[in-house]
Amino acid sequence: MPLTTYLIVSAVSAAFLLGSGTLLYIFQTELLYPIRYRKKSRQIPTQEGIPFREETLITKDNFKIKTYICKRSTDEEASQRPTILALPGNRGNIGQRSIIVSKFYYDFKCNIVLLSYRGYGHSEGKPTEKGIRIDVQTCLDYIKRHSVLKNTKLIIYGRSLGGAVAIDLVSKNEEKIDAMIVENTFLSIPKLLPTFFSPLRYFTFFCSQIWPSEKSICNIHRIPILFLSSDKDELVPKEHMKELYNLTNTQRGKIWKNFPNGHHANTINQPGYFETIEKILKCVVNNEEIEFIEDQNLSQ
Repeated sequence: MPLTTYLIVSAVSAAFLLGSGTLLYIFQTELLYPIRYRKKSRQIPTQEGIPFREETLITKDNFKIKTYICKRSTDEEASQRPTILALPGNRGNIGQRSIIVSKFYYDFKCNIVLLSYRGYGHSEGKPTEKGIRIDVQTCLDYIKRHSVLKNTKLIIYGRSLGGAVAIDLVSKNEEKIDAMIVENTFLSIPKLLPTFFSPLRYFTFFCSQIWPSEKSICNIHRIPILFLSSDKDELVPKEHMKELYNLTNTQRGKIWKNFPNGHHANTINQPGYFETIEKILKCVVNNEEIEFIEDQNLSQ
């Protein structure tokens, strides 16, 4: 290759890579928290006739965030049943996933707290890692002040981005929480981005949104954890979930449930999904130890 051509190709390649890094730095919050989904995430848990109360919480940085409390019909019943704090992915509030809400409420007889992160639905602000951390801590503090819910068993449930949010929250508040369920989540944003566009692996230092779950999960030592993983996840490589499972060392056990035909967004439709969740709920309610359970293909 002539020197001139080589220099031109090198310059174009360098400009392309630099441009990719610059775009990542400038637009990463829009990539991670897409506005087209934030504006549509205004659904509330009414589809299945579930009773709820809308609460407006004020964060320490003075933003109003919306929370929906689906409590059992009487305080006596509510006090005896577990509470699920459901943390959604980056496409909106979990009220949009009515199947899950209905299952938790009607079949598993749980109280449910649904949170809209800042910038989503009717919550104020713009989503960032720092801001969402404040939002979920505000919500947890609210639950622990609630006259009824504060005395219930608390399980944190998060899928995709919500899984990273859950891991971060639990790692800092483990003494307030009784179990965690994570589904199709990732090791960290810097490790996830190159799976979408491989040249970005050279520019992960531009990331301001980190969500370092691979580090945070090592700080969880006591509560049981359920890992729900789809083999055909087209957004988060299944290896991320496997590594998070392997990094976990918790005294009360961990469960790995794999779904061979599951994709990123349809895990709830896979055989055994709700049966596995019911298993960990029963263990939490009955204060039972959870055995270390692994599907055969965990090591594959």
